[in-house]
Amino acid sequence: MAILPIYTLGHSILRKKARPFKGPDEHVLRLAENMLETMHKANGVGLAANQVGVLQRIIVVDITGTEGVDRFDPLVMLNPEILDHEGKWKLEEGCLSLPDLRDEVERHERIRVGYRDLNFDPKVLETGGMLGRVLQHEMDHLNGVLFIDHLGTVRRKLLRGRLNKIQNGEVDVDYAVAPLETPVAHTM
Repeated sequence: MAILPIYTLGHSILRKKARPFKGPDEHVLRLAENMLETMHKANGVGLAANQVGVLQRIIVVDITGTEGVDRFDPLVMLNPEILDHEGKWKLEEGCLSLPDLRDEVERHERIRVGYRDLNFDPKVLETGGMLGRVLQHEMDHLNGVLFIDHLGTVRRKLLRGRLNKIQNGEVDVDYAVAPLETPVAHTM
């Protein structure tokens, strides 16, 4: 297994929509293992492929150690999609792609998610609480959406200084991050 660098705010891949898997893929198992290893090394609870530079619709989740969860079998979802939802609730969120930034985000209280497992078998999961929140956060990534996009304009303006620091690579984290993108010099 390999630890992959995590892409932070400012990398264009975080704003792109990931492509769905069309069927079983010979590389997906290795990608899932690497993503889980990367997420655990960074002390995260979820990770989307965009965050490690891959534009495929795969997320990994392990909420072990979150409030009230002593043990959780890691979950890998291919092509996850919210089929139904109900209720709303706010809770503070963070993101490995936005180091040292946390804010309150409103999400659906309960969701029903359709997805494919690693064998490409169809599955449906009904959940809420922390698992539901993490799944919604990671599925947002697959659509090029960051949790800060759920914040109001005023709140985003108040965070601008911290967001600029992240975008400029001025972060101190215990995990590998992808090097900053450099603008392409145009020559005539």
